[in-house]
Amino acid sequence: MQPTITVVGLGSGDADQLTLGVWRKLQETEHRFVRTDKHPMMRLFSEHNLTYDSFDSLYEQLDSFPDVYEAITNALIEQAKAKQSLIYAVPGHPMVAERAVQLLRERCPQHGITLNILGGESFLDQAFTRLGFDPIEGFQLLDAAELKPSLIRTELHTVIGQVYDAFTASDVKLTLMELLPDDYPVTIGHALGVPGEEQILTVPLYELDRTPGYGNLSLIWLPRSADDRLRNRSFERLHEIVAILRSPEGCPWDKEQTHQSIRKNFIEETYEAIEALDNDDPDGMREEFGDVILQVMLHSQMEEEVGAFSVYDVIQTLNEKLLFRHPHVFGDAAAGDSREALQNWEQMKAEEKRRKGIDPTNASQLDGIPPDLPALMKAYKIQKKAAKVGFDWDDIEPVLDKIAEELAELREAIEAKDADEQASELGDLLFAAVNAARFIHADPEEALARTNMKFKKRFSYIEEQLRISGRTFDQTDLTEMDRFWEEAKRLP
Repeated sequence: MQPTITVVGLGSGDADQLTLGVWRKLQETEHRFVRTDKHPMMRLFSEHNLTYDSFDSLYEQLDSFPDVYEAITNALIEQAKAKQSLIYAVPGHPMVAERAVQLLRERCPQHGITLNILGGESFLDQAFTRLGFDPIEGFQLLDAAELKPSLIRTELHTVIGQVYDAFTASDVKLTLMELLPDDYPVTIGHALGVPGEEQILTVPLYELDRTPGYGNLSLIWLPRSADDRLRNRSFERLHEIVAILRSPEGCPWDKEQTHQSIRKNFIEETYEAIEALDNDDPDGMREEFGDVILQVMLHSQMEEEVGAFSVYDVIQTLNEKLLFRHPHVFGDAAAGDSREALQNWEQMKAEEKRRKGIDPTNASQLDGIPPDLPALMKAYKIQKKAAKVGFDWDDIEPVLDKIAEELAELREAIEAKDADEQASELGDLLFAAVNAARFIHADPEEALARTNMKFKKRFSYIEEQLRISGRTFDQTDLTEMDRFWEEAKRLP
């Protein structure tokens, strides 16, 4: 005879919620096991002298819920082999928030054990009734132990189950606060449908873990919301807005744009974001980063309209690239410092090319540099790529000598009054200066940006001094301006 495990649901707490079939099965079976005896239905066991074994001790012995569920599953399989037939009773419905039941579904066939499951009234049945919402309006059930902000969708009714204690409630609160205002109203339900024990109260989010009464029969409910302030925090809403702007009923200007017509906008918005970074301006960053994201959304929407790809494909490609190129984080590789991490990154980039069928022997070492990069940044990248294959000086001294050589050649071109040669020699001098930047580990674009800001600050000081004295640039001379400049250099 094949061993059998029958899993039954005890309902959400009230004896009237127990099905007749489950009750008969409990009375007929000799070997009964319960996940926990901390459940109102256990009074019925005592009244009818039904013996049972509880797994409550595992919750105290083991460090995590996954360990508990593993232990329960293993114990039930071993008991079934020894006793041939047993019943395992769980609160609510066996297929709702019962991980051990899922493990039994996976493993019983491997052990030659027949698994039967008899339903019971779930705590969700009472949630729908006592909290008064219809799940057809949109509903999600989440586990407090696995809660993440990305799972919360405010346009759906959300029930968060398994809120066993105040510590779990505190974790839920902190997670929700990443998405919702601190005073957002949330509803707590304790022992829904259990006469004399039920409690339903609505509190501001910040008080979620300061409310007593949490236990095995507790849940948290977030009613669905149509509040635009919440919807507007979601990526899905941004995708929807951009699609509407580009739709036939959308904005005439947005509908007319193409990749080429707004190409320059992408560049401008990026530089405005960089300016906010350089100014260490959080408010500016928040706005300018959004403008950069808008450019990505618009270009992606154009491709979605012709069926090429959507912004979700962009996100998928990025996620997969990050996972693949960080084997020291998401895989088995190791990286003790940033240098090793960068080596891993470059190795995985090369592997990506091989998988795409790109033969590195037929490619230039200088491939992969965007042609429209600003010249200073492009020179830096060209030199770095050349240096990787050994085309480089050993130390900085020859680099400095090269700068002096190029400066002398520029002087000669200026004396010769050859405009084309002057521009050419100036380019050589700048290229040599970029090489020096690389040797001292300074990004030339950032170094020049810093100097630009320094110049602007000191020049603004000259303007301010002239304003104070009621004069303009026409009423001063280079000697005075140079004096103001030196004063500005001494300022903090």
